Amino acid sequence: MAASRSGLPTDTVVIRTGMGPERASRANQAVRAAKPDAVAVVGVAGGLAPRVRPGDVIVASEVRTGDGTVTGRCPSAPLLAGELRRAGLTVHVGPIVSVPRLAVGTARAELAATGAIAVDMESAYLSPSAAGRPFAVIRVIVDTAAEPLGRLDLARRGLAGLRTLRRLGEPLGAWAAAVGQRRVLLAEPRAFCAGVERAIEVVERALEIHGAPVYVRKQIVHNTHVVNDLANRGAVFVDELDEVPTGATVVFSAHGVAPMVRTHANDRQLSVIDATCPLVEKVHAEARRFTARGDTVLLIGHSGHEEVDGTLGEAPGRITLVESAEAVGSIEVEDPERVTYLMQTTLAVDEAEEVVDALKDRFPAIVGPGSADICYATSNRQNAVRRVAAEADLVLVVGSENSANSRRLAEVSRRDGTESHLVESVDEVRLDWLVGADTIGISAGASAPPDLVAALSDALAGLGATSVSTRSIGTESIAFTLPKEVRRPQGG
Repeated sequence: MAASRSGLPTDTVVIRTGMGPERASRANQAVRAAKPDAVAVVGVAGGLAPRVRPGDVIVASEVRTGDGTVTGRCPSAPLLAGELRRAGLTVHVGPIVSVPRLAVGTARAELAATGAIAVDMESAYLSPSAAGRPFAVIRVIVDTAAEPLGRLDLARRGLAGLRTLRRLGEPLGAWAAAVGQRRVLLAEPRAFCAGVERAIEVVERALEIHGAPVYVRKQIVHNTHVVNDLANRGAVFVDELDEVPTGATVVFSAHGVAPMVRTHANDRQLSVIDATCPLVEKVHAEARRFTARGDTVLLIGHSGHEEVDGTLGEAPGRITLVESAEAVGSIEVEDPERVTYLMQTTLAVDEAEEVVDALKDRFPAIVGPGSADICYATSNRQNAVRRVAAEADLVLVVGSENSANSRRLAEVSRRDGTESHLVESVDEVRLDWLVGADTIGISAGASAPPDLVAALSDALAGLGATSVSTRSIGTESIAFTLPKEVRRPQGG
């Protein structure tokens, strides 16, 4: 039966299976005969997980039979779930279990205990029809254990479920349009750098030593997933030290702090563990040294970034922020013969060089740091993403919006002429970006966990046969020593 006003592609074949495993199994023959590029199962289900409510939408990560046998996996589920959420639906992703008869009472509780979040009577029995093709299962919840389907509200719930089912067409159509073979190119290096790994380990060790709560000023690194994980383990993130109880343990983030913050911590008798990245601390030391000898320091960076705020605080009034080459013309200094420039460590290399060139034109006597301020991890990731962008139709950068180095990766790709998007996680990838993108490059900011890259690669593979290869500019072997406050004793 052809799709009509559903929002699905016009060549979609719709097969109504009926209820139960026998009808579902018989429908497999019709599905195979249609020779589909992809298979999607759509219908209603009962909710199992406590957070699931009638009217919610379930996207299966896998389908199982009642004995726990997994009959089908749905790796593209996060991509489809994201599309459904953008359509205004409440969506949950997780396992669906299929059983031969309606699950009620204790049977439903037993199924919930297996970790499945919804139950139906067909999906697992329909999964063989996919036969290795992209496979998706979407179910609208009509009842739960807490809100069972009663005779009086049967029609109301049924109509509500039908209305929700009709809203699935366009997101499913976007999923179908994105189905196809493609290449995935992984930029190397990508994801965590040594400074980020060190900062995270500082908080983990502090929790081991002191127990929860351990307070952290600002985000330890600019990544929501990292912050949420540490918060779940007992870290408490605060904006200012006034929020920390007197005498408590506080960790300074990887981005560094101004001297006045250290003084405030001392005044409040806080036990400080400093997780400032050593490469950021290098810039602070340069700022102290150059201003102490009488130079005006011009700091190339972005206003409001915590690293910049900390560096400016090393010598208020002696350090001027320069955000662009265009801003150089309006800078006034006390002595043009005593000018030094420094850089935020997470800048785009080519943009920073433009500012340096403008500064050298304006102040011929200006000097820079003895070694580059932009950190090795930032430079390496930018060079690696450029290599990927040269081959890709689309580059996806995994990282948080407030991560400067992550934003720079997407900007670098776009400046090289390749469409690029920064995404916090897989479900932020819009399926229409993928249409026509036969080669997709993936990178991740220095504060993004590596498992987010793996999840994105797996989800793309769920849309069709995918080859994955790496484009490397070299590996990183740098490691930084932990602060003395959290080092384990030798032999411990």
